[in-house]
Amino acid sequence: MEKFELNILGCGSATPTTRHLPTSQVINFREKLFMVDCGEGTQLQLRKAKMKFSRLNHIFISHLHGDHCFGLPGLISTLGLLKRTGDLVIHAHKDVEPIFMPMIESFNEAMPFEVKFEHIDPSSNSVIYEDRSIKVSTIPLIHRMPCCGFLFEEKQKDRHLKADMIAFWKIPIKDLKSIKEGADWVAPDGTIVPNAALTKPAENARKYAYCSDTAYNEKIIPIIEGVDLLFHEATFAESEAARAKVTCHSTAKQAAMIAKQANVKQLMIGHFSARYESDQLLLNEAKEIFDNTLLANEGLVHDIIR
Repeated sequence: MEKFELNILGCGSATPTTRHLPTSQVINFREKLFMVDCGEGTQLQLRKAKMKFSRLNHIFISHLHGDHCFGLPGLISTLGLLKRTGDLVIHAHKDVEPIFMPMIESFNEAMPFEVKFEHIDPSSNSVIYEDRSIKVSTIPLIHRMPCCGFLFEEKQKDRHLKADMIAFWKIPIKDLKSIKEGADWVAPDGTIVPNAALTKPAENARKYAYCSDTAYNEKIIPIIEGVDLLFHEATFAESEAARAKVTCHSTAKQAAMIAKQANVKQLMIGHFSARYESDQLLLNEAKEIFDNTLLANEGLVHDIIR
């Protein structure tokens, strides 16, 4: 199975603690790195994780609160010092560019690469990046400012050929591509050989959903339905449900309720408030609703599996 893993660089909320750093994570998909949010200290965490800076080409920023984007200038400066030459694309709300671009230009003279901002609409569920193997879409969230999550979807592979049947029917190489894509095959004598006799299904494509700062929001359920892994913020315990509502955050129980209703395979909670000396309380509350829940933690590397 090809690599599709989640690396947690930071999983705390606005106030850093000795246990947690501000939010950032990296998806390693077939050795291509996609960063989601970039809080303070992110570049140091990348070093600790021993990930190759050169393979990071896209950064996705969920919203403009500092604990999700204050690490951008430092990271970009370091990339310049490392003599990066390839473009870096930042996918973010349109307000991010006028704030950070002057800082980037001020502290990076003769930068050897270009920083490109791709503006996204956090209020819509739209495809914002796509290549031959993966697609990234926005997940509209409810927060105190424009905010969205991101859905990473591996593209479905072609069906697998049954070598013995291909040999039996002496099928020409030129016809194999269409057969792998699901077509039946017509023999020279007119016999129609159904695709099911020639192929077997490929493994189901994997999906990862990242839901950043958000109030409880059932509208996201159709978007994240059945994902292999859901990261959902769980800033507060249920005893702080009133505060969660006021600040447009979620409790661990609410995160689990979303996971259960969306029939996800696994839930990871994070964005923990600094008020808790242990995250176990939050894990316990989530597992009461959705048992297959785990805690995010700095340095965690988690394989996204079917």
